[in-house]
Amino acid sequence: MYTGLQHLHSGLAYLVLLALVCIIIYALIGTLSNREFTDKDRKIALIGFILSHIQLTVGLILYFVSPLGFELLKSGSAMSDPAARLTAVEHPIINIIAIVLISIGYIKAKKGTVSKVRFRTIYMMYAVGLLLLLTRIPWTAWLG
Repeated sequence: MYTGLQHLHSGLAYLVLLALVCIIIYALIGTLSNREFTDKDRKIALIGFILSHIQLTVGLILYFVSPLGFELLKSGSAMSDPAARLTAVEHPIINIIAIVLISIGYIKAKKGTVSKVRFRTIYMMYAVGLLLLLTRIPWTAWLG
């Protein structure tokens, strides 16, 4: 089960990152072209919202069943080792913050009334979320 969750979390990460990049570009184009924000645009933003939340859910499950997550934090050795600290503390906390920002962006855009502001809210909040996600990916473990 643990290995399957690891593979799901890693594979889904590629999909989330790709979706966020595409949605950011799409929303930026929507802003620059002064298009009307439609239900289709909301659904496109919803894709990133849903994928990021699925990734968060899988990540949280993995955090509590993995020897590299909560167990490492409980042992007390996580804070002295930068790689362990990234895995046990920084990665989960920063990624939760990133997904909260993506959620705020989606919710504000959904409730907004001015098309340009709705598009701008999506691309700005999703971009900040994406940047946070990219800073806390354990690249050596992920690509290595």
